[in-house]
Amino acid sequence: MFDFPPILPLSSGVIRTALPNMDRETRDQYVLVIQAKDMVGQMGGLSGTTSVTVTLTDVNDNPPRFTHKNYQYTVLESLPVQSVVARIKAADADIGSNAEMDYRIMDGDGSGIFNITTDEDTQDGIISLLKPLDFETKSSFSLRIEATNRNIDSNFLSLGPFSDTTSVKVTVEDVNEPPVFSTPLSKMVVSEDAKVGTSIGRVSAHDPDNSNSGIRYSIDRNTDLERFFNVDALSGVISTAKPLDREANSVHNLTIFGIESQDPTQIGKGITLITVLDINDNAPVFAIDYETLLCENAMPGQHLINYGTEDYDNTETKSFAYNQTNPQDIATAIAHDSIISRKSHRSEQLVGGYSLHPLAGSVFPVIQTISAVDKDEPVSGHRFYFALAAPVAGNLNFTLRDNKDNTASILTKRGGFRRREQPVYRLPVLIVDSGSPALSSTNTLSVRVCDCDSDGVALSCGAVAYTATGLSTGALLAILGCIITLLVMVLLIVTMRRRKKEPLILEEERDIRENIVRYDDEGGGEEDTEAFDMVTLRNLNVIRDPSVRRDVTPDTPTFFHYPSATRPSYKSLPDNVVFREFIWERLKDADVDPSAPPYDSLQTYAFEGSGSVAESLSSLESLSTDSDQNYDYLSNWGPRFKKLADLYGNSDGTSVFS
Repeated sequence: MFDFPPILPLSSGVIRTALPNMDRETRDQYVLVIQAKDMVGQMGGLSGTTSVTVTLTDVNDNPPRFTHKNYQYTVLESLPVQSVVARIKAADADIGSNAEMDYRIMDGDGSGIFNITTDEDTQDGIISLLKPLDFETKSSFSLRIEATNRNIDSNFLSLGPFSDTTSVKVTVEDVNEPPVFSTPLSKMVVSEDAKVGTSIGRVSAHDPDNSNSGIRYSIDRNTDLERFFNVDALSGVISTAKPLDREANSVHNLTIFGIESQDPTQIGKGITLITVLDINDNAPVFAIDYETLLCENAMPGQHLINYGTEDYDNTETKSFAYNQTNPQDIATAIAHDSIISRKSHRSEQLVGGYSLHPLAGSVFPVIQTISAVDKDEPVSGHRFYFALAAPVAGNLNFTLRDNKDNTASILTKRGGFRRREQPVYRLPVLIVDSGSPALSSTNTLSVRVCDCDSDGVALSCGAVAYTATGLSTGALLAILGCIITLLVMVLLIVTMRRRKKEPLILEEERDIRENIVRYDDEGGGEEDTEAFDMVTLRNLNVIRDPSVRRDVTPDTPTFFHYPSATRPSYKSLPDNVVFREFIWERLKDADVDPSAPPYDSLQTYAFEGSGSVAESLSSLESLSTDSDQNYDYLSNWGPRFKKLADLYGNSDGTSVFS
C-alpha cells in the first residue's frame, strides 16, 4: 500500500501510497513500521524502528441507497394530524456531512395528505400526517420518495447520481367513528309566546362508517338546566317544553348528542343556538325611584324648577330656585352647585357670562322630569306616552306635560303649598308603550313639601310637629304633683307590709285534708329488731293480736282492745279468702283506733299469704322457733341428698370431716 524511498544525502524519508483508489469504507486506518539503518545499510551498521499510523479521511464518494424499493405501512383513520406515520432511511456509507441527505415526496396520490422531513440526528425520513384520514373516502395512498445527498463532491460526479428513490404505500384501517352532524352549528328562532310543544327546528346527524347505524338524539341537560326544550330521539325535531321568557334568557345554547344505536359509546355533538323573539309582554315603569321636592316658602314668581347646564363632557340636570325678575339668582345657584356651562346656544339665556337653557323650553314651574323603561325591546325602539291617571287628571295642584321624547314633566298649577296642610302629594302617573297590543302601568310619584332657604335648598321636609296647646303651665305642674303623690303612697304601703312580714295578697287557708306527709327516715333493715318486730310483720300465724296496730312501731300504745275470739288460722283458709280477711282486719283496726289521724292515710303491709305446706324457710321465722331442727329425713331421699344429710344430719359417730 505504501512506499518509503530513501532520500540522500538527507536523513529523512517520505511515505507515499503505492496503490491508487484507496477506500475508507473498506479500511480507514493503517499502521506502518519504519526502520532506519546507518552505514547505508551495510553489515555492521546500527538500525532503529518506529510505528506510523495512517488514517484515511472520508469524501462523499457514496450515494444514498434505500434498502427496499417498496415500503408498506398501516395506520388508523382516527390518527391525529401531525402524528408520525412512518420512518424510512436511505443508507450512505459516508460519514459526517458527507452522509447528510434530504427527503422529498416526488409524486403519488397522498402528496397533500402527508409530508416528509429529515431527522438531523439519525438522517431518517419522517412521514407525518397533514390532514385527517377518512377510510370511507380513501383507504390507501401511494407515495414515491427520493433521498438526495446534501453535500455533493464534484470530483466524484462520474460515480453516478447521488440520490435514490423508493415507493411507500400507506393503508388506512377503518375505526368506528361517532356520528357527524350535517351542520355543526345550527341556528333557530322561536317566539316568546310559543306554546308548549311548538316545533322549532330539526337537527340531523349520520354515521360516517359503512355500517350506517341509526342515530338517536338527546339534549345535554347541562346546557338546558331548566328543561325549556325537548328533542325527538328519532327525528331530531326540537320543541318547547316550557313557556319562554325573553327577558330572562334571550338566547339558549344547546348541545345536542347524536348516539349510535348499535354502539351507544359512540356519541357525536352538535351545537344549536335558539334565539327567543320578543313580544310586548312587559309594561313600562319609572326608570328610577324619583324623590320630588317642592318649596313651600317660595315667593311670588319664585319656583323650584329643573334647569340643565351643558359642558363638553356631559349634560346635567339640577333643581334651582330662582326669581323670574332676577336672573342673577340662577347664576348664584349654578355657582353654588359648581356647574358651569361653557357652550353657547342661541336659545340660551346668558347670565353672568354663562349660558343656560330651560329643559322644558320655557320658564315654567317644572318640579320633576320623569322617564320610563321597558324590559321589552321592540325593533323600532321604545315610544312612551305619559298622562295623569283619571282620578287626579283635574286636580288643582299639579299637571303633567308629555315631552314627546319618552320623558314627561311634572308642573305645579299654583303656589302657596304648606306642610301643615299636606306634607306629601301622591300623583298616579299612567305610562303607555307603543307595542301591539299596547301595555300600560300606573306609577306613583311622591311630591314632598319642604322648607327651603333663599337659594332654594331644601332644609326639612315632611309633616310639621304640632305643639300641644290647651293646658297651662300650672295645670301641668298639678298633674305632675298628683303622680308623685301616688308613687309615694305606694312606696309607703309596700314598706309597711314588709315590716309586718305579711304578704301583700292574703292567701286562702290551706286545706290540710287528704295530704300525704313524707318522711325520709330509713329503717335498719332485717338486723334492726328494736324498731319493728319483723316476725310479727312476716309471720302472721305466730302473733295475731288485733290490739296492736300494724302500721306503727310495737311500742305505740293502743286504747282499744278487741274481745277475745277464736279465729281460724290463715293456713286453713283458701287463698282468695286469706287476703280478704287480712285486709278486712287491718281496715277495722284503723277505723276503731282512736290514735289514728283524723284524715285518710295510706297503710302499707308486707303480707305474702299463707305460704306452702313445707312451712317458711325464711330466717325471719327462725327468730320465734327453735333453731335446732332434725334433718335426718334427708338420708332417706336418696344418694343425691347424701351430702346434705351428712352436713345437717345428727348421726352418731359420723362427721364429714373425719
